[in-house]
Amino acid sequence: MIIDLQNNKLCIRNIAFQSYQTSQLKYWGFKSAGENIFDFSGTDLDKVLLKIINYFKKEKIEFEVTEECSKRINAIISRINEFQNIKKIGDDFKNGVYDKQLFKEVSSFFEKNLPRKLKQHQIKSAFHLYLIHNGANFSVPGSGKTSVVLSVFEKLRAEGKVNVLFVVGPPACFGPWKNEFNETIGRKANYRIMAGGDKVARKAEYFTNKDNKSELYLTTFQTLINDQSEIKTFFTQKGINIFMVIDEAHYIKQISGNWAAAVLNISKHAKYRCILTGTPIPNGYSDIYNLFDFLWPENDTIESSARNKLQTLEKNTSIDEAKNILESKVGPLFYRVRKKDLGLKAANYHAPIMLTMNKHEQIIYSAIENKIRNYAMDDYLKNIDFIDKLKRGRMIRLRQSVSYVNLLQHVIDNYDEEMFDKEKDLRYIISHYDKLELPAKFEYLTKKIRELQAKKEKVVIWTNFVGTIKKLEKYISGELKIYCRTIYGKTPIEKTSISDELTREEIRHEFVDEQSGLDILIANPAACAESISLHKTCHNAIYYDLTYNCAQYLQSLDRIHRVGGSEKIEANYYFLQYANTIDQDILISLRRKAEKMYRIIDDDYQVYSLDMFDDSDDELKAYDRLFGKNAKTI
Repeated sequence: MIIDLQNNKLCIRNIAFQSYQTSQLKYWGFKSAGENIFDFSGTDLDKVLLKIINYFKKEKIEFEVTEECSKRINAIISRINEFQNIKKIGDDFKNGVYDKQLFKEVSSFFEKNLPRKLKQHQIKSAFHLYLIHNGANFSVPGSGKTSVVLSVFEKLRAEGKVNVLFVVGPPACFGPWKNEFNETIGRKANYRIMAGGDKVARKAEYFTNKDNKSELYLTTFQTLINDQSEIKTFFTQKGINIFMVIDEAHYIKQISGNWAAAVLNISKHAKYRCILTGTPIPNGYSDIYNLFDFLWPENDTIESSARNKLQTLEKNTSIDEAKNILESKVGPLFYRVRKKDLGLKAANYHAPIMLTMNKHEQIIYSAIENKIRNYAMDDYLKNIDFIDKLKRGRMIRLRQSVSYVNLLQHVIDNYDEEMFDKEKDLRYIISHYDKLELPAKFEYLTKKIRELQAKKEKVVIWTNFVGTIKKLEKYISGELKIYCRTIYGKTPIEKTSISDELTREEIRHEFVDEQSGLDILIANPAACAESISLHKTCHNAIYYDLTYNCAQYLQSLDRIHRVGGSEKIEANYYFLQYANTIDQDILISLRRKAEKMYRIIDDDYQVYSLDMFDDSDDELKAYDRLFGKNAKTI
């Protein structure tokens, strides 16, 4: 019997064995191609070839391999041995065993060639990535993961191993990559943004060569799917050596399965690969498979038998045994820095600032609260889906009333319950609120802003409603005559046309500039909580209002508490709260959930649910807690 390999097709000729052995071939994907001939042309050819060899040896079936097939087998074995050696190197380093001279050489390169001086934990992270070539960095937000990757890229570029950094991530990360490139490496990146704009023009930019290429390419997860053919062409161009990075990799769980196929198809053509995320296992152990398949596309980082075992262990909640398997399979291939390792000064969470509502906002809040309590008594007559929509809408109305009464004029999607259709006096207060009074939170904010201005300190004000953002901007710039800017959903991430409107990154850059005169930034956590760093010059955050979304809350906290400033300067957090309102329930819920999330995510292989990062269920639970049968008065 002969095993042959031609034109990337595996062929077994002169077959002479029992029916159950033929069935095994068919199970692996072989198809009959004539009498005593079976062919295989699937994507897992290397894996199947090794399975066949091992199976024949186990069954004591005599066989021969052609010269071409022998070369392929040797190449596979060589690759497997190289991968095992990489794993040993990664594991040894994490256990304190490594080439001290090489570490000194790499550290010296960083010291001499990079204007940004890396922290010790960043040097260790960078050296680990440098050693294993394709690695994941699961360090916490604010640890400087971007600087680590850029440092390794510059070292590899100096060695002639790579010449293009290709980053895939959410659009919000584009600005920070460009900015960090300059600050870490010391030169402005010659970059191209491969997302949005004219599709034909964008795709044409992939057809380049080593002489007219850019050094930094930035694209989104969705664009990667749409442009995969052109990207593959770019990656395989002669003289183009790609260092490919997936930033905020936890987002891939929100993309269709097409993403995994696209990125695996492309990644094998990159010279080096890296994944960045602080939350690697958001729904189950299977979430980590695609991450390491991307890093090592031609190797079985977690083979099928181990995946099946993990699936069983997860169902049986046998966490310790599952951790042992994952540690042996992928532990050497990632580096992790925890918050406690960063050496930051402890953040100062000031006691909540309890305020009494002014007259008219108290009237409106009390009216809404009473309406909801009365509505809740009749909800049992409605179907559950409709009730959930009502609950969510009512919770938004309640949050609007502790933010800015005038917001109650606006329609809420999927919610059309008219609370005040018969109360003319209440409708008048809502529509004419600006003429009646200033919110008590505005009054306190005025004092706090003037206090910070006197000390020449910058402050970011977080609020979740666009109407409140606009009202605050108008009040601070108009009434207080203080220069401020805003970032929310409509603030452009990157200019795609001629416009006078500033991008988020331009506003951020002006805000962090000590000499700019821009000392107040009003932002929405949904638009600004991730990928934007403010910590170098801003050390104060005021939470004007909150939502139940804990992920955005935690990300917003990290904007002013990060490596590169917070080691010596304390971050201050202030929370404006209206007494005896929903404000207290939200803050208590966030803090409880944040503590749980920090504890879970701090574990290398802990499984947690993405639902932990979503506020929708929390809002429903809060509604039942506040207005259900056993509810207590707020």
